[in-house]
Amino acid sequence: MKIEKLPSGSYRIRKMYQGKIYTVVFDRKPTQKEAMMAMAKELEKIQTKHKSMTFQEAADEYIESKRNVLSPSTIGGYSNILAHLENTFRQKNVHDIEAYDVQKEINRLAKAHGPKTVRNYHGFISAVLGMFCPNLKLSTTLPQKRKSEPYIPSDQDVKLVIEASRGTVYEIPIILACYGMRRSEICALTLGDINGDVVNIDKAKVQDQDGNWVIKSTKTTASTRQIIIPEPVAKKIQDQGYIYKGSPCSITKFLASAQDALNIPRFSIHKLRHYFASKMSSMNVPEADILKLGGWESDHIMKSVYRHSMMEKEEERKREAARKLQQSIFY
Repeated sequence: MKIEKLPSGSYRIRKMYQGKIYTVVFDRKPTQKEAMMAMAKELEKIQTKHKSMTFQEAADEYIESKRNVLSPSTIGGYSNILAHLENTFRQKNVHDIEAYDVQKEINRLAKAHGPKTVRNYHGFISAVLGMFCPNLKLSTTLPQKRKSEPYIPSDQDVKLVIEASRGTVYEIPIILACYGMRRSEICALTLGDINGDVVNIDKAKVQDQDGNWVIKSTKTTASTRQIIIPEPVAKKIQDQGYIYKGSPCSITKFLASAQDALNIPRFSIHKLRHYFASKMSSMNVPEADILKLGGWESDHIMKSVYRHSMMEKEEERKREAARKLQQSIFY
């Protein structure tokens, strides 16, 4: 076993165990026998801990290790996933878990949850096992993804909702959402973030694992951006002295109530981002510019929105062709 001298004057020995390197530090240079005994004692502590570690305990350690680098909402999501796993699975020794156990748990979850949710559960389970059981190989069969098109509100429905919000505290948030902003970004805005007709977006208001609303950095690096809003909207914000003061959930409730009163389909404020992307696409704005304006990190959502937009245009072309054919035959 190699004994290394450190710049501080102390000595250390290192050993690889189950994919991790463990270190023991000495104040003086140890003999080979002392080094071997010290490492054996360290590994014995690790083995004892591993033998008694349940998946619940491993998951708690995993979550804690990510607490300072992930958003409060993500940490809260992890805790929520853990709480919904079968108790027998959570109490199973993490080093006794096999691929079959994971498949069995996923099968159970798939009975009550959609494919996307089940995949999120599996992602968390595999991440925990990857940290504490790096040699375990999973080949879980997951439920097939459902093909779905993003719902895009119509121009008429969007205009009706904006008109219904006139003079209320929800008018500005709804208009800003039509310019590609997320609800969390809108609720975190302050007057200092607006310079003329330019809005600087660099933070978001989200819930932490205890359900408290907190301000954090934006969802992704791409989310930090600037957008241009109409001058009348910027002036209205300056005149009223704030963007939005209420709870983010109140915007959702207002939208649902207004849509019911207007007798139009319900859609969340987030769907106005799809509306924004679709309108930009219909105006032939380059995809790269739409991604920047909307703060999308990847083009996954954009491609589905584009596909939806193209399908609508194709439908219009087909109907126009059919109309012309009808005129030539019957008139």
